[in-house]
Amino acid sequence: MYTSTIDPSEIAKFEAMAAEWWDPNGKFKPLHMLNPCRLDYITRQIAAEFDRDLTQPAPFKGLRVLDIGCGGGLLSEPMARLGATVVGADAAEGNLPVARLHAAQQGLEIDYRHTTAEDLAESGAEFDVVLNMEVIEHVADPLAYLTACQNLLRPGGLMICSTLNRTAKSFAMAIVGAEYVMGWLPKGTHEWAKFITPDELYALIRNAGLVPVDRKGFVFDKLSWGWSISERDMSVNYVTASVKL
Repeated sequence: MYTSTIDPSEIAKFEAMAAEWWDPNGKFKPLHMLNPCRLDYITRQIAAEFDRDLTQPAPFKGLRVLDIGCGGGLLSEPMARLGATVVGADAAEGNLPVARLHAAQQGLEIDYRHTTAEDLAESGAEFDVVLNMEVIEHVADPLAYLTACQNLLRPGGLMICSTLNRTAKSFAMAIVGAEYVMGWLPKGTHEWAKFITPDELYALIRNAGLVPVDRKGFVFDKLSWGWSISERDMSVNYVTASVKL
């Protein structure tokens, strides 16, 4: 029996912003800017794990992908375009009409559900890939949440999990910079105390029953005004890959 790791106050934050998911200059501008970098990492990891050729049409055909905390579908839609069967799940019900409408406008079939990782695991659902991006810093119990994600993976499955490191630099950039100086996010979107260091996340992933296989940083370059993947710099945003043996 799974207990919910949902934090109602966190859900309320994102429901209040739901209508702006697909506005590249709106409240989700940071995610729109980061998305190409995220997708580069995600697609390469999936292709390597499942021996897929990204130059071929629909390279992820036959793979079942869960985008947990899908929001408006910024990751669900590219996965569907690559041929995957996609379930987009979000505990904030207000996000889903926006996601469904945008997918329909793009001619994409995506199964969007108002549900949680715990409820999906309770139902016995299984996936080849779980995308768990920028969610763990918003849940009440990270280990219980990751355990539910692990139970949603088939043996040999892959989880991609990204979050924010708990450093002075992340406080300066993700909270002071993004929320107060640039105004990219509403004030209070993030709580620095909930940020998780890479070593802490690796330990949580192992305790949840998965094997970490990779981690990289997402680095923002103020000169190019864009994001890139870094082998070493995980001081603010970072991403991990782990597998279920």
